[in-house]
Amino acid sequence: MNELLIVGSVAFDTIHNHLGSHPRILGGSAVYASLAASQLAPVRLVGVVGKDFPREAVDMMRSRGIDTTGLEGADGETGHWEGRYADDLTSRETIQTDLNVFADFEPKIPAAFVDSPFVMLGNIAPQLQLHVLDQITDPKLVIADTMNLWIDTALDALKELLTRVDILVINEEEARQLTGFHHPLAVAEGLRALGPETVIVKRGEYGALLFLDEEIFCAPAYPLKTVADPTGAGDSFACGFLGYLAEAGHTDLRQAVIAGSSTASFCVEDVGIGALIELSREDIEARIAGFRALTTF
Repeated sequence: MNELLIVGSVAFDTIHNHLGSHPRILGGSAVYASLAASQLAPVRLVGVVGKDFPREAVDMMRSRGIDTTGLEGADGETGHWEGRYADDLTSRETIQTDLNVFADFEPKIPAAFVDSPFVMLGNIAPQLQLHVLDQITDPKLVIADTMNLWIDTALDALKELLTRVDILVINEEEARQLTGFHHPLAVAEGLRALGPETVIVKRGEYGALLFLDEEIFCAPAYPLKTVADPTGAGDSFACGFLGYLAEAGHTDLRQAVIAGSSTASFCVEDVGIGALIELSREDIEARIAGFRALTTF
């Protein structure tokens, strides 16, 4: 089993949705990603929090086998995001973003983490993602996430980053924005031309597409009776995917996509990280079996 380094945001979220308002719950890309991967591989977390970050949250992550040595404490308050979802959860509006200590975050990779064979660059500024890679020695596999903000404001740094990653995970709208293409094959070709050998396009309630050389794999989203909150689903997908590869030693990408889809499907069943805290390896295996039954014909 291989260690998985996850670098990203650790924050509080205030979420307004069809179930009500949920103030200052634990969130951030690194938290969702770490919890999703923790049942599949040993996780090393790097992030920054303020003096208001509760000890109980650190203890919870450690209880899940997450190494928080790289969780830096800084003067000030932990980052906070507030947003409101439409009743059908297909869109959201950002009400307020307070970066707080995250505004000055420069990831410092502990000496014990620099040999991490599997690296997840969470959705932070591409300049910071590059700074992380400069500190890592010979990783086996690097996966990166990004968003429209960085496409708009840091395109040159993002393009430099893409020459140094193996797998890009990106949602469909942002993939079209980055390439200027609309149809899936043209989008994938445009993304791979920027550097990453493998591209995964997240399509929300419609699943995900994997592109590698001439190979295409389409994974559906798992059908659920109810969805409580899509926050963190993309991070849960990416590190369910990477956690499976870290555990297996980087073999079956199709199986890894299903593992990522499975962890993401649990994430959306509760508000915030609620479902991920309770998630077990047995739950993941059962859902992977459910995917197999769903797609076999």
